[in-house]
Amino acid sequence: MSMYRERADRDRLYRRPAPSASVLRTVSTRERRSHLSAPRVPTVGIDIGGTKVMAGVVDADGQILEQVRAETPEKSKSPKVVEDTIAELVLDLSDRHDVHAVGIGAAGWVDADRSRVLFAPHLAWRDEPLKDALTARLAVPVMVDNDANTAAWGEWRFGAGRGEDHLVMITLGTGIGGAILEDGQVKRGKYGVAGEFGHMQVVPGGHRCPCGNRGCWEQYSSGNALVREARELALAESPVAYGISERVGGQVSEITGPLITELARGGDAMCTELLQDIGHWLGVGIANLAAALDPGGFVIGGGVSAADELLIDPARDAFRRHLTGRGYRPEATIAKAQLGPEAGMVGAADLARLVARRFRRANRRRLERYERYERAADNLRRAVGQ
Repeated sequence: MSMYRERADRDRLYRRPAPSASVLRTVSTRERRSHLSAPRVPTVGIDIGGTKVMAGVVDADGQILEQVRAETPEKSKSPKVVEDTIAELVLDLSDRHDVHAVGIGAAGWVDADRSRVLFAPHLAWRDEPLKDALTARLAVPVMVDNDANTAAWGEWRFGAGRGEDHLVMITLGTGIGGAILEDGQVKRGKYGVAGEFGHMQVVPGGHRCPCGNRGCWEQYSSGNALVREARELALAESPVAYGISERVGGQVSEITGPLITELARGGDAMCTELLQDIGHWLGVGIANLAAALDPGGFVIGGGVSAADELLIDPARDAFRRHLTGRGYRPEATIAKAQLGPEAGMVGAADLARLVARRFRRANRRRLERYERYERAADNLRRAVGQ
């Protein structure tokens, strides 16, 4: 009878957790405490956009120790070309830094396991096993997530989102990315693709989007939208486009977002108006998100956010005009990302520390097993020798 009682006690003591606890719930719990318990080691963050791949070594306090970048290979090329670019940047940084893990923020849909890029509108990735491919090449742990998710995490940890438990991140770059962060965890949705705000339809039958639909939000408030409008006016030889046309010597293809921002800061009326238009549509979209999610704050990041108040002020005005229940509800704050274009890179590096911790523990267990094996082998050799 005592034998059965001992077995029952042992089963209670070593019983495994119930299988009903989902993997996502476990990951979220680990995320909430990762910034407290993750190893304080340098990791590499990668931000992959439609035009550039940015990589940096980031320490545990969110400080960028070194940063490198390369142009994103054309989307007509194979996914392996993009992987080659990532690997080259990481290996270059590894020559000068002790890298323990790599975090990747990819501009596209990433599955719930954070290993495959399901779809990237601006790249040639379709169900791409990015995590496994790069882990095999880099020989360090790799974490993959959506670039807006990593940016939101970076801003919540080190930037404009600190202290806000209900945060929405909007990233304005080639397109629009988005992320939701509540109570210290990124809300990825059941299938991992939450936060694709840029593909909400705001103008039925509007401009065609690379995602295949028409009238997506990012066709009216993004870097691509800004440049498209400026180039169309220049090609039409509109008098309002004289300043920018003269600046590029009539080479319309040389009109870029940073150039438009520069001229707007210098007082160019057309460039200022274009940024106001982009800001207006940004505010309209934010008001829709506030109606659905009711966050305490919005953080605006990405390359286009470099326009500062030329963009943010019109967005705030449009937000107040279109907010449901305006005048009878608290208004969420709208702030520019403090980490700037580096938010996604810093966030990806910080999230990668969780993977680094698991990797270090696995290596320690492997070493302990090896040492036990060696001790057993030594004992056996001594016993045989006797």
